[in-house]
Amino acid sequence: MNENPKSEIINPKQYQNSNIQNFKTFIFRKLEFVSSFVLRASCLLVLLSTFYLLPSTAPAGAQSVDSSMKNSSYILRTGNFNTAAGRSTGSGTNLNITVGQLSPGLYTGANFKLRAGFQYLPFGVPFSFSISSNFINFGLLEPTNPVTRTNILTVSNRSSGGYVVSSSEDHELKASEAAVIPDTTCDSGTCSETVSAAWSNTLTYGFGYRCDGVGTNYCAEGFSDSASFKQFANRGSSEEQETVMKGTSGRNHKSQITYKVNVSGSQAAGYYTNVITYVATPTY
Repeated sequence: MNENPKSEIINPKQYQNSNIQNFKTFIFRKLEFVSSFVLRASCLLVLLSTFYLLPSTAPAGAQSVDSSMKNSSYILRTGNFNTAAGRSTGSGTNLNITVGQLSPGLYTGANFKLRAGFQYLPFGVPFSFSISSNFINFGLLEPTNPVTRTNILTVSNRSSGGYVVSSSEDHELKASEAAVIPDTTCDSGTCSETVSAAWSNTLTYGFGYRCDGVGTNYCAEGFSDSASFKQFANRGSSEEQETVMKGTSGRNHKSQITYKVNVSGSQAAGYYTNVITYVATPTY
């Protein structure tokens, strides 16, 4: 005789920690079966958002930009590698200084424009990165019924020439060493952390993501087909983090990340979790 399985939804707030510098994925699946017939589960994605910056350290005697970025976990002060640099102000004066750099100034040609010198560094617009949603609830999972959820990555960058946002996971979604939701290989069995492929077959299982532009497209290559997905790079398998988003100087560059999970009827019940880390790095 069949009876309905019992599902328990875990309160995500007990997992929130504003000091954690990672994006976290949790899939909760706690079930009790008298007899097995349809796999149902509550599914929750928990995101804790911040970013990493790779700061530079100014040499002894060098002056620093009159600005800093900080939160509870870091303080970033922009230094310089010139003999002297900075802003000087006084009654009726406003002076930008660059001393010791080779050939500072504005240079233009038929196909280029070069701004060399401290005075071309924008002031008052820090590099910033954010993730729109800290918690995404997938609801109930059923076999061969894929579930997708989305959030938005936003980069504001006026203090450097460009930026790169990369991502990785610590391991595949798993409840134990024996209970794993694998990273998808897509319908053709060929997609990976570096290669995208179509994933639309409901009999193709696993966990993956895709990236879509919001207005202007800042996503990495591989997502021009709306059915294309990739795996997250798996640090547990010694895979290098992969670029998911990149751009140049500007404000509010946005990309939408779609997370997709699909399970088979034989998937074991349990709490499935991994940790996904996004790293936003300015480039010069």
